[in-house]
Amino acid sequence: MGEGVIEAEASGAGGAMPYKWTALCLATLGVVMVTINQSILLISLPDMFRGIRLNPLAPANVSYFLWVFMGFILVTAVLVVSLGRVGDIYGRVRMFNLGFAVFTFFSILLSLSFMTGVAGVMWIIVMRVFQGVGGAFIFANSNAILTDAFPSNERGRAMGINGVGAVSGSFMGLILGGVLAPIEWRLVFLVSVPFGLLGTVWGYRRLRDNGVRVAAKIDWIGNATFAIGLIAVLTGIVYSLLPYGGHPTGWTNPWVLTGVFGGLAVLGLFVWVETKVPSPMFHMELFRIRAFTMGNIAGLLAALGRGGLQFMLIIWLQGIWLPQHGYSFSRTPLWAGIYMIPLTLGFFLGPFSGSLSDRYGSRVLTSTGLILSGSSFLLLELLPMNFDYVWFALLIFMFAVGMGLFFSPNQAAIMNSLPPDQRGGGAGMSATFFNSATVLSMGLFFTIVTLGLAAHLPTHMFKGLTAAGINPAAAHTVANEPPIGSLFSAFLGYNPIQQLLGPTGALQHLPAHQAAFLTGRSFFPSLIQQPFADGLHLAFDFAAAATAIAVVASAMMGRRYVHSEQPEFEQFSEEAAGEVAGATARA
Repeated sequence: MGEGVIEAEASGAGGAMPYKWTALCLATLGVVMVTINQSILLISLPDMFRGIRLNPLAPANVSYFLWVFMGFILVTAVLVVSLGRVGDIYGRVRMFNLGFAVFTFFSILLSLSFMTGVAGVMWIIVMRVFQGVGGAFIFANSNAILTDAFPSNERGRAMGINGVGAVSGSFMGLILGGVLAPIEWRLVFLVSVPFGLLGTVWGYRRLRDNGVRVAAKIDWIGNATFAIGLIAVLTGIVYSLLPYGGHPTGWTNPWVLTGVFGGLAVLGLFVWVETKVPSPMFHMELFRIRAFTMGNIAGLLAALGRGGLQFMLIIWLQGIWLPQHGYSFSRTPLWAGIYMIPLTLGFFLGPFSGSLSDRYGSRVLTSTGLILSGSSFLLLELLPMNFDYVWFALLIFMFAVGMGLFFSPNQAAIMNSLPPDQRGGGAGMSATFFNSATVLSMGLFFTIVTLGLAAHLPTHMFKGLTAAGINPAAAHTVANEPPIGSLFSAFLGYNPIQQLLGPTGALQHLPAHQAAFLTGRSFFPSLIQQPFADGLHLAFDFAAAATAIAVVASAMMGRRYVHSEQPEFEQFSEEAAGEVAGATARA
């Protein structure tokens, strides 16, 4: 539809809030709800596992921990393209509202969990998966709804405000998790319910489809090949984090290799299928649009550099820096979130940078933001492991400023480039790139750091343990445990030495003061900091390289480009044509 139509329909009866701001409020509410749910779990995992009486670090249970932690992201990554396309066909608002309802329903079921042990964790995993389906409905259609509601010269600001909602939700989740989880772990799921109920009722009452809808059949073959391929790849990456056959990572596991390479082959089949079917799930012709292609490449590479960074910084804080500064391991998850507040503040530039992109285009802003973020990776390498917090805060703030400059203009450029009848599918593909890159980034970062630890940590660990009085046989066994266990322990707020030595019984044979020293706040950080630094610097180098390539892609985006307000790849149905003709007459 033309932009005049949008403005003509902007105001509700009785002087109600203009429609575009209603759409923005609801889209932002959805993002806040989902990001609270993601970050609150980050803080609450230890309390949740204690509540269901399951040790997540036991070898038999680590895969459960990974699925609780990663299942939501995997589901949203797989489904957003399909659900975005369904929104193009059947109505984006209808799908968006359904997302609120589904997310809320399964949040309630999560909060009602009463089982323990394996049954309890399986309930949480399954309910989280279905909760992810609701999140995918929201993610797949929210940007398309904003693009339909706002004229092209205001979309950057709208995307920026929506991005601030995501950052605010992440911060709120950290605080709420720290407060609620120790009281009752089920509250961390129940806290999303008021947001969901409000969004469901408000959305059904006020949102309306003012985008172009085109009658089409569901591309079942495309949906199936895309889902199978992407699930296989992402699942392989998740399981690559687990040690296999005496190796510190799972990249020698035949099932991991089969999942990754087999999944890539199926995704190649998906691309071929989409060029042959009459009504494809995703129009490959969209990649002929330079702003869409380069914007997505830049977004994917930026997410590849950014996705694993947060978790490496959390482990740096929780496993090394916070214990050295007087915090017990059990308190480190909450305080790591607090000390990382500068990482969120820079994203508040989103509305400002988005408004600038509305006026001057995205290329300069996105390229500048990526250069700032890439430089921060290299500067972080100059910090010692036991850093002065002021410099750490400045560097992660610098990274966030760069991302704040990049994200909203890049998202606006992508959405402006899409034909009106392809906005749901295009937004879904963009979200898939982001979520998939986040999972891949975590796999790569953890792999790089784990390999660095595996090369040096066993020697450091053996010498440190024997010097502290541990029997050489027990010290050798513990020192040769896969280092990913120590990383997960620090990430979850458990005492890593207690987790390693507890099953051996070695601590029970030591004098109390020696046992207290080994499990104290300084012993583990002093052992791990240099091996961790070696791997961390390699991870920063990788992130800087990925960001540098993203700068090139962003620079190739071209000048500000807004696609024609008419659908391009499919013919209108008679109903859709009549709606557009009527709207044009009203304008």
